[in-house]
Amino acid sequence: MASVAICNVGKSYGTLTAVRDASLTVNEGEFVVLLGPSGCGKTTTLRIVAGFVRPTQGRVLIGGEDVTDLAPRSRNIGMVFQNYALFPNMNVAENIAFGLRQKKVPRAAIEARVTELLELIQMPGRGSHPVMTLSGGQQQRVALARALAASPRVLLMDEPLGALDARLRETMQLELTAMQRRLGITTILVTHDQHEAMVLADRIVVIADGRIQQTGTSDELYRQPRNRFVAEFIGANNILPGRVGDIDGETIKVELRGGNALWAPIRRAPQRGETVDLAIRPQHVGLAAPGPGTGDVLTGQVAERRFLGNRVNYSVRLASDEILIAECPGDGNPLEPGTRVTVTLSVEHIHLFDSAGRALRDD
Repeated sequence: MASVAICNVGKSYGTLTAVRDASLTVNEGEFVVLLGPSGCGKTTTLRIVAGFVRPTQGRVLIGGEDVTDLAPRSRNIGMVFQNYALFPNMNVAENIAFGLRQKKVPRAAIEARVTELLELIQMPGRGSHPVMTLSGGQQQRVALARALAASPRVLLMDEPLGALDARLRETMQLELTAMQRRLGITTILVTHDQHEAMVLADRIVVIADGRIQQTGTSDELYRQPRNRFVAEFIGANNILPGRVGDIDGETIKVELRGGNALWAPIRRAPQRGETVDLAIRPQHVGLAAPGPGTGDVLTGQVAERRFLGNRVNYSVRLASDEILIAECPGDGNPLEPGTRVTVTLSVEHIHLFDSAGRALRDD
C-alpha cells in the first residue's frame, strides 16, 4: 500500500494535448476515481501512472519514490483493463498465477496465493475452469485477482466494469468497493459513469479537456460545483441564461428571459449587466397551480410527464420557451401535459456561473 503523487504532469502528441498540468495526491489506502467524458485525458493519466505512457512534463511518485522513468514492471502496480486481457488458452488458476510465474515464485507459494485469491473473489475451487466459459462478472473477478496476485502497492483499473450489463455492473460495484476496503489497497479507477464514480470513490477527480476541473467527495462535487462543467456532469441540472441586475451585498438580482427575476446568494461579485448561467437541480424545482407571482416564481406549461415509480419528472415549457425539468414525488396528484403551472426555485440551491463557467458562489 502506497500513496501516489502526480506532479504537474502533461502529455502532448504533436499539437494535441491530452493531459494539461495535472497535479493530484492519492493517499495510502484511498479509492480515487478519475471521471470524465470520452477523450478527456483520464485514461492517459492512468497510463502515465502505470508507466505505459511517458509524460511530456512532470513527475509521478509512488510511495514517495520517483517512478517517472521506471518501466511498468518495476513500479509494483496491478492493472485491470477494460477487456480484462485474460489468456484464453489458460484456466482460471493459470491466469491468476501468470505474473507470479514470471517472477519465478516457488510453486508451493503460487498455489497458496491462488487459493487465497480464489477465496477473495468468491470463486473457491474453480481454478481449473477455462476462463472462456466464465460469465462477464466472473472474468472481471479473475482479472482483478491476477492484478492482486503479486501484492502490488497500487491497483489501477481502466473502465473495469464497462463490458457488464447494468444489473451485474451494480453488483460488481458493491463487491469491488467491499474488496478494496478489505484489502486497504491504494486504488485509482477510470470511468465515464458518474453513478459508478459516486458509488465507488472516496474522492472523485473530474477531468475535461485534459484538465482536472475539481477534486472532492461525491457530496462536495454535487453540492458545491466549482464550474458549470462539473455542475452539468455530476447529476442532472437545469441551466437558464440570465443577466446580472442589482447587486446587494452577497446577493444579486438575476434577470431571466421572459421578464422574470430572482435574488440569489453569491460569494464573488460579478459586474452589473454581466451574463450568467443559473443552475438548479430538478428536485429543487417546485410546481403548483397558477397564483400571484413573486420574485422567485416563473410561469409555464407542462410539456411532458414521465412516471419513474417513486418520483415523477415533468418537462415544463417556460414563458421564455425554455424547458425546465422538475422532479416531484410520485405519490402526488399528477399534472397532465398542457397544465398551466407556476414554477418556484429553491433559492438556496441555486448556483450561478459567469461567462467563463466559473462559480460565483463557492461555499
